[in-house]
Amino acid sequence: MLATQLQAKHQQSLLMRCDPRVNMLAAGVFTLFALLLQQVLPLLLMLVLGGLLNLVSGTQWRSMLTRLLAFETFMLLLVLMLPFSVAGDTWFSVAGVDASIQGATQALAIWLRGNAVVLALLALLAIREPINLGYGAAALGFPVKLIHLFMMTVRYIQVLGEEFQRLRNAMKARAFTPASNWHTWRSYGWLMGMLLVRSMERAQRIVDAMRCRGFDGSLYLRSQLRWQRSDSLLLLGLSLISLLPLLWQLFGE
Repeated sequence: MLATQLQAKHQQSLLMRCDPRVNMLAAGVFTLFALLLQQVLPLLLMLVLGGLLNLVSGTQWRSMLTRLLAFETFMLLLVLMLPFSVAGDTWFSVAGVDASIQGATQALAIWLRGNAVVLALLALLAIREPINLGYGAAALGFPVKLIHLFMMTVRYIQVLGEEFQRLRNAMKARAFTPASNWHTWRSYGWLMGMLLVRSMERAQRIVDAMRCRGFDGSLYLRSQLRWQRSDSLLLLGLSLISLLPLLWQLFGE
């Protein structure tokens, strides 16, 4: 089974012992309620709840912050551009271009919403093994082909990553040093080409091995998930907690 870098330190945390369907449904509810929020303060509360979920699940903070940093890089451009692209009351000007207060407010809301959802997904989904999520999706009625595609993608992304690392190590063993020149770009081109060729060869070997084992185009999941009363209570509790910011937005004024 694959191990994620975000695996919780405490393997017996409540969010890891429950049925994986609880994690998936709770993540869906949390995301839905976050999308319905428009005001800054309820979104800030949603962000705090996302952080608390990570505290409960025992997520490794260093790995979580690394992934949040990658997400912030993606959000940075949006947050910087939105105040200048939304009409409204002028906040400040740069080179004759006005930044509006309404645009800045929207940018802040989007930033809070995005971070809250990412935190919740890290706390609820990233701590589970991908195969468990696949079993959970099957139990929830997702299309079987989609589940197989998900599980095989997760499996072979890791395999291709290992193959990529072997090729990189071979380049380093030949004293390759990247620089801004034609040799570097050509070397990376060969690297990508060899990775593609080896991926195709490996895929053919896997298909041949599966046919030798009688593969007929069907994959079978042997899930033994059993929904318990404690799972219902946990899902209810997580849903009610996620509902608090929305209630604040609706009845807080």
